[in-house]
Amino acid sequence: MSPELVISLGQGAIQTALLLSAPILLATFFVGLVISILQSATQIQEMTLSYIPKIIVAYLTVLLLGAWMLNKLLDYTRELIVNIPNWLR
Repeated sequence: MSPELVISLGQGAIQTALLLSAPILLATFFVGLVISILQSATQIQEMTLSYIPKIIVAYLTVLLLGAWMLNKLLDYTRELIVNIPNWLR
């Protein structure tokens, strides 16, 4: 295996991981931002108030986008497995 191939495989793995984690991270970020704004406006300074909504939004995001995420992961894995003979030459 050449160094270029190893870098390419690592880059593909990182891109896939970012693509799969981005929807969950963005959804929980926006919920946390809205809750922080509401806490500032109402002067409620409870640190644990944002955990439950973030967990619910993360769960709903996985529920809604789980099939798409699984398909992306399966496509990437299938591509890796199919290309193994090409890389061993």
